[in-house]
Amino acid sequence: MRRIVWGLLLLFAFAIPWEYSLDLGDPVGNIARVTGLVLLLAAIPAVLLAGRMRTPGALQWLALAFLLWLCCTSLWTVDMPATLARLRGYFQVMLAVWMVWEFAATPEDLRDLFRAYVAGSWVLAVLTIASVASPESEGQIRFVAEGQDPNDVARFLDLGFPLAALLLDSEARWAGKLLAFGYLPLGLVGVLVTASRSGFLAAMVALAGCALLLAGRHMRALLMGVFSLPAIVAAVWFVVPHETLERIATIPEQLQGGDLNYRLNIWQAGWRAFVHAPFWGTGAGSFVTAARLAPADTAHNTVLAIVVEGGIVALIIATAIVAISASSLLQTQGQVRVALGTAMSVWAVTSLVATVEQSRTTWLLLALISFAGRLAAETPRALERCFSQLEGATAEAEGVTA
Repeated sequence: MRRIVWGLLLLFAFAIPWEYSLDLGDPVGNIARVTGLVLLLAAIPAVLLAGRMRTPGALQWLALAFLLWLCCTSLWTVDMPATLARLRGYFQVMLAVWMVWEFAATPEDLRDLFRAYVAGSWVLAVLTIASVASPESEGQIRFVAEGQDPNDVARFLDLGFPLAALLLDSEARWAGKLLAFGYLPLGLVGVLVTASRSGFLAAMVALAGCALLLAGRHMRALLMGVFSLPAIVAAVWFVVPHETLERIATIPEQLQGGDLNYRLNIWQAGWRAFVHAPFWGTGAGSFVTAARLAPADTAHNTVLAIVVEGGIVALIIATAIVAISASSLLQTQGQVRVALGTAMSVWAVTSLVATVEQSRTTWLLLALISFAGRLAAETPRALERCFSQLEGATAEAEGVTA
């Protein structure tokens, strides 16, 4: 039964990057929601049959405390329908925190989860790039896969870069190497066509981390990438519309004196809402109502969204979650630490201009970091071997012998 659950967990991680591109409508929802609910239905009997459950770690307890506190905000929320909807959403997106902790056990499991996310990022990148040729995209300068938001797509793709670079060390077969190495240019083009300025900046952070990962053990591949830059730039010039590149080029202007695409006005409104209920918040999902914004608006800042909706109490718990995740990250070593540290840096950068606390990618990333920290404490040498060329060479030799 646990093997079935493990397969569903990999499918869940694979579906997360492109979840909004396959929405089956109410009451079913998108593909990640469907796979998540099936995963939960299979996980409960699996745990009951085993007669035991892994002792929760610090992240799992803090995530539960965060969810319970947000449930408490329903007692004084200023927008009950929005709060109830948000609470249902939080339960679903935070599912990964428990599932990964309970059903992943070995370094190879961690590697498989990385593969699943990168494979899902491939799907998202292909769908995003294909949208450039769509008849509906005529006259647009921002391109995105069906049902997705451009800034979200860029963030999801950015998170895949360091994971793909890390996989290069542990992939012995050509299919695995293609999955990892091929994603880097494909994902970058995908980020560019979204014309997401925050996504582009986060991509630079992600690619810097990738360079660190590749420099030590894949110098030849890194040099090939450097020497192929003119060809890549030429391909981008012809594939990505010039108006899209011009929007990205306005980053310095926005940073120096712009309003960050109206975000400053939203943040001011959010601050006024926070002042009215600083300790307990105005209720989960109530940011738009409390700040008196248009229904389509969001906080565009994770810290502000948390502190307005859940007050200082929610912010303290969220800060503890980030702190314990950073502690788990520091327990890891070498390439794994660089890759997950880069992914967490990408997450931190994007959280400044987006609300990422309600995203499945956020909780999956935190779950992976927590799991990696556990492996580093329990089996550090096995974890290091799994993500090294030695492990890949061993696997390749075994395949040849067989």
